[in-house]
Amino acid sequence: MALLTTRVAPEWVDYNGHMNDAEYARVFSLAVDTLMERIGLDAEGRERLAYTLFTLETHLCYRREAHQGQALTVKALLLDRDAKRLHLFFTMHDDAGETLATSEQMLMGIDTGSHRPAPFPPEVAEAIDALPRTEAAAWPEAAGRRIGIPRR
Repeated sequence: MALLTTRVAPEWVDYNGHMNDAEYARVFSLAVDTLMERIGLDAEGRERLAYTLFTLETHLCYRREAHQGQALTVKALLLDRDAKRLHLFFTMHDDAGETLATSEQMLMGIDTGSHRPAPFPPEVAEAIDALPRTEAAAWPEAAGRRIGIPRR
């Protein structure tokens, strides 16, 4: 599911002549905002439901450089969920379909009144159920990776 389309802004380009690493995180964060809108947690929904999502963990992998003005598309895939958490895999592509970066994220549903984790409201849960999803055996190759220096 394509969530976000944008272009690399001039201020996102660093001294190496490509998009700064922090800006990849910004683009994935904007994609989470768009996902929230799609599942009913836009500004009005957050206020009405007294509910939001917090990011618990993210694993960002850089694959290719992005340059000023380059078109970017971010897609999302639901890997897993429970009553209050979403495990998502985002992929950032250029206009030729090349993967530029991936971001695996764990998001937690939060009751904004208590500031504590809480189950998804029914209408949000229903919208989540409509997201593109895959079984663990068909996860993208980069999903579930750990960071570390391989030792032989």
